[in-house]
Amino acid sequence: MGKRKYPMAELRDALSAAGFEEVETHIQTGNVRFRTALRSREKVRQALEKAMEADRGFAVPVCLFTAAELSEVYDDAKRFEAEHDAPSTGHYVSLLQGSASAKDVAEFEKRHVDGEYVRVGKRAGHLILSKPYHEAKTGNDVFEKSFGPATNRNMTVITKLIEKWGS
Repeated sequence: MGKRKYPMAELRDALSAAGFEEVETHIQTGNVRFRTALRSREKVRQALEKAMEADRGFAVPVCLFTAAELSEVYDDAKRFEAEHDAPSTGHYVSLLQGSASAKDVAEFEKRHVDGEYVRVGKRAGHLILSKPYHEAKTGNDVFEKSFGPATNRNMTVITKLIEKWGS
């Protein structure tokens, strides 16, 4: 099976055709901002996933955030960076589809891998590295095993999204 690609212009077109309004994307990151008359988070998520699968022919799990929730993820990221006192080569954020329970967070944060600092907020897992990303044992897949569907972004992208769309 080939690599799953979704050009942002085609994503905007598919979501607009499905009834979403003012659809805009941020470069080729898969991040989308839109307006909808739907009010239930679950109905919005399902409508997005249905539209994308119909357009692409494969499932595209959605991690849905309001501007305020994304701002909270960013604030958590900056706080976690401030708590981390070792040199950092990068900060990666796994945006979670659902919320993380306090019990699951406590269990996950017991993890210890040299050069990897992990913290989990309400809707995102954070990985701050003191080594190259390709050497990390903790990746988005590890967050997904503990917290369900997630999508990974680096702090550069999160910062740009806050500048562009944050509350």
